[in-house]
Amino acid sequence: MADTMRFEFIAQERIIIQDDVTMVVAPGASGVLGILPRHAPLMAVIEPGELVVRKEGHPDRFYAVGGGFMEVRPDKVILLARSGEEAEEIDIQRAQEARRRAEHLLSESVGDSEERYRLMEQALRRSKVRLKVAERRRRAPVRGPVPRPGEIEE
Repeated sequence: MADTMRFEFIAQERIIIQDDVTMVVAPGASGVLGILPRHAPLMAVIEPGELVVRKEGHPDRFYAVGGGFMEVRPDKVILLARSGEEAEEIDIQRAQEARRRAEHLLSESVGDSEERYRLMEQALRRSKVRLKVAERRRRAPVRGPVPRPGEIEE
């Protein structure tokens, strides 16, 4: 069995997932972060985006994350986020309506403050992320074990 690490994804309103996993792929502020067991400790800013959680012998699980902070330790990863949803929880019709609303407000924002414009852009980005993650649930492949460092053939 592959090594595992404890993963806790906690949003403002609830605990999204607490499980032993083999890999976490998160949207970091400086790029995508791939975290495996025994990863070097770090703190990272997480941008709104798609989060992927892998567990040996199980299908990948996809989540929409609304941005936050992640602490990585060799045996544990904690993600504290503004919001989070698993793909199966996302109401596609509601997410499409939110995207249309955000696009409309953005198109009419001429003369609005910079802060208001930024908030509308963020709302549009969140709605697009939610739609992307919801679409993943239809075509998520089942993955085999994640290779350990040094086991990848080149």
